Amino acid sequence: MSGSATARSLGGSGLAVFPVGLGCMGMSQDYGPADDNESLATVRHALDLGVTLIDTSMSYGAGSNERLVGRAIAGRRDEVVLATKFGILREERDGPARVSARPEDVARFCEASLSRLNVEHIDLYYLHRVDPDVPIEETVGAMGELVSAGKVRHLGVSEIGPEDLKRAAATHPIAALQYEWSLWWRDPEDEVVPAARELGIGLVPYSPLGRGFLTGNDLRTADLTPGDDRHLDPRLHGEHLERNRAALTQMRELAAESGTTPAQLALAWLLAQGDDIVPIPGTRSRDRVAENIKAATLSLSDTDLARLEAVASRSVWSGDRQTFAPHRTSRRATETTDLLEGAQRDS
Repeated sequence: MSGSATARSLGGSGLAVFPVGLGCMGMSQDYGPADDNESLATVRHALDLGVTLIDTSMSYGAGSNERLVGRAIAGRRDEVVLATKFGILREERDGPARVSARPEDVARFCEASLSRLNVEHIDLYYLHRVDPDVPIEETVGAMGELVSAGKVRHLGVSEIGPEDLKRAAATHPIAALQYEWSLWWRDPEDEVVPAARELGIGLVPYSPLGRGFLTGNDLRTADLTPGDDRHLDPRLHGEHLERNRAALTQMRELAAESGTTPAQLALAWLLAQGDDIVPIPGTRSRDRVAENIKAATLSLSDTDLARLEAVASRSVWSGDRQTFAPHRTSRRATETTDLLEGAQRDS
């Protein structure tokens, strides 16, 4: 079942990365209190172990996560494929958010992220969410200007439908699509994944461990801290939770038989769905980073995959996912800029 980890290329972009990346959102928001020192150590430990793709966003912690990542990679910039995102604006660390991706603001957003990260360029710059008030071609066109200026090397998009994805790719080459995808949430397989593959776009699944559920730690909302955003996830309540826990129990048993953990099994399953896939499990624990990375050396046979499908098929899991609902906004671009600058001051 063991193999070796070979770098993967995101689509046809030539952007090669270690097969498992690191998502940093939970170090700054949504999952309750965090220890910045442990988070810094976690990012650095991931680099020590060979991880290259480090993922953040201007919205995480209202800019504080970009600052944290910038501190973590200081002196090690050449080891990192640095990804960040724009388009979701958050005024306070755990406050409400809204979408804004007007083309006239894109360069300002990028400059602010570069400043917080303390770097000269971003390797992979995502549109975090499509602005419902702005044609996708206008936003991506402005992103393309950043590539021409040398501020950004590759473009990505996140949580975008097939038609918008095609329109984005027709405007400028898109290296990566980020979307929630895991054994626990497989809806992208219907339309989004095929569309990305038709366009030669790499796939970067976020929450590949089901927001922590697939780690096998018997996650219950009653055990979460008051500030943990997972309280709102329908899959962790009532009958949905009971059905999901039953499936997870079988996953635990299968993992134990194969000498792995449920998290490693879940990540190995995702990696086995294609060599164009680079999941970015989030964690703020050095031990968890080490566990997740081992999944890159696991090779699941057809028999392994069939057994996993038997206990954790798409139809087994229960409940809809929790999603970020973009807020439409009529604010002027100047107000958007004020919000951005405020986030910088407060973070």
